Amino acid sequence: MVGVKMAAAAAASIRERQTVALKRMLNFNVPHVKNSTGEPVWKVLIYDRFGQDIISPLLSVKELRDMGITLHLLLHSDRDPIPDVPAVYFVMPSEENIDRMCQDLRNQLYESYYLNFISAISRSKLEDIANAALAASAVAQVAKVFDQYLNFITLEDDMFVLCNQNKELVSYRAINRPDITDTEMETVMDTIVDSLFCFFVTLGAVPIIRCSRGTAAEMVAVKLDKKLRENLRDARNSLFTGDTLGAGQFSFQRPLLVLVDRNIDLATPLHHTWTYQALVHDVLDFHLNRVNLEESSGVENSPAGARPKRKNKKSYDLTPVDKFWQKHKGSPFPEVAESVQQELESYRAQEDEVKRLKSIMGLEGEDEGAISMLSDNTAKLTSAVSSLPELLEKKRLIDLHTNVATAVLEHIKARKLDVYFEYEEKIMSKTTLDKSLLDIISDPDAGTPEDKMRLFLIYYISAQQAPSEADLEQYKKALTDAGCNLNPLQYIKQWKAFAKMASAPASYGNTTTKSMGLLSRVMNTGSQFVMEGVKNLVLKQQNLPVTRILDNLMEMKSNPLSSKEQKSIPRGNCFCGRRRQLH
Repeated sequence: MVGVKMAAAAAASIRERQTVALKRMLNFNVPHVKNSTGEPVWKVLIYDRFGQDIISPLLSVKELRDMGITLHLLLHSDRDPIPDVPAVYFVMPSEENIDRMCQDLRNQLYESYYLNFISAISRSKLEDIANAALAASAVAQVAKVFDQYLNFITLEDDMFVLCNQNKELVSYRAINRPDITDTEMETVMDTIVDSLFCFFVTLGAVPIIRCSRGTAAEMVAVKLDKKLRENLRDARNSLFTGDTLGAGQFSFQRPLLVLVDRNIDLATPLHHTWTYQALVHDVLDFHLNRVNLEESSGVENSPAGARPKRKNKKSYDLTPVDKFWQKHKGSPFPEVAESVQQELESYRAQEDEVKRLKSIMGLEGEDEGAISMLSDNTAKLTSAVSSLPELLEKKRLIDLHTNVATAVLEHIKARKLDVYFEYEEKIMSKTTLDKSLLDIISDPDAGTPEDKMRLFLIYYISAQQAPSEADLEQYKKALTDAGCNLNPLQYIKQWKAFAKMASAPASYGNTTTKSMGLLSRVMNTGSQFVMEGVKNLVLKQQNLPVTRILDNLMEMKSNPLSSKEQKSIPRGNCFCGRRRQLH
């Protein structure tokens, strides 16, 4: 787990900084001017899957076109030569990618080559490219080679992930496998450190590091500390010194980087959620700010013997540009359903007003009242027409969130996720349970086998005392009968024994949810959402273990949970980051 807390006065979010860095790269590593009147230089963008994942949440196809990108192609796809167009490459410096780039040089695919590496390229691989360019007589065509230090994916202004491709290689499971070798662990640690280093280069700040001792978090902290020190030691080539790209501005605001082992709080990622964004992430196919939905095929019966109709798949982008998403992503789901309905009613009212004005404009005859009404409404109609693009965008967002919220609601009702969420909240906050855990596990209509296993694991992790062997066998039988795989329980049982967590489970506060009955507006006959049987649970704020650790570190308070946070690098000047030019 990685937490980065910035001072309130931070100039630009990490999303803005990475977007600026990408635009500069696409502009041949020259700062991009927003209101430039000249035509952009038309070019081709070549990326690998890693580069695609970094760019797609930040830049739309339209924005790429505005930057002069006429084609964007995967490096390992079949590409035809375009000899009179420059090509901008954005790839990881892997052996396969270097070989393919050398092949492109030999085949003379493009007019010139601007090679940008997501992470720093090694000397030996750089020499391979140089040798290939020499052999192909294409040295003059390799215009620039840059290390971009952009090996992380920014999803929101204040949130990033380390990777999307091969993410299982740096997962909790990868680090905690009993058969992991030292070499594999070093590779995992180096991958994490490289991404964090790139993050701070892009942020243009040297962090203060805090980590828990004796865990993988400490290994990451030590390696990152060493990498930062080595870079700062070389003043001439340091990535944290001012230059023309970073406007040469000094900054003494130090971000706090908190590295915490996931074992400190295993219950939260298992917890069923009740907020819009978390539900979309949990129950739908949601990756890199894009949700993929399968449209229902409808009630039409296929003729006998005919193939069943394929379900259409639709993709929607849930980005910071979407105002409804930004406003409601952290809201409880029933509130979101109500807000979608309100937005829909507001849109219909505006649409009806435009239709009414159009009808008035079509009045005929010499009636003075009609002529007076016509002149009064001309200005209104003009205003309505001018706001038509905004109205159409509003309709698009309403349709988007109606479809997404409907898909989420189907999962809630089919799996009784409101019941799971309420029950798990009570378990984690040590409140009295109004229903037997065994009853929920044994209920064939309550959730999937995975839902039942998640619920029981939360109970097992949060319990002050582990259940007796007799009770545990009873739970195991119920879980097996429900179709659950018992391997996760076996792991958690061993983990709890090794971690000695039985006497001191993580505390989640004493807050609980309240059921306030069904929302009247959502229950209206004309509503898009039939919420019958779904509880309107009102959330109360509670601080999770990681939040409390971070708060105590920021306020310099002592806390049993954060008393082990010892590791830091000494204070030093912090400057805007720059890219390292290699050629």
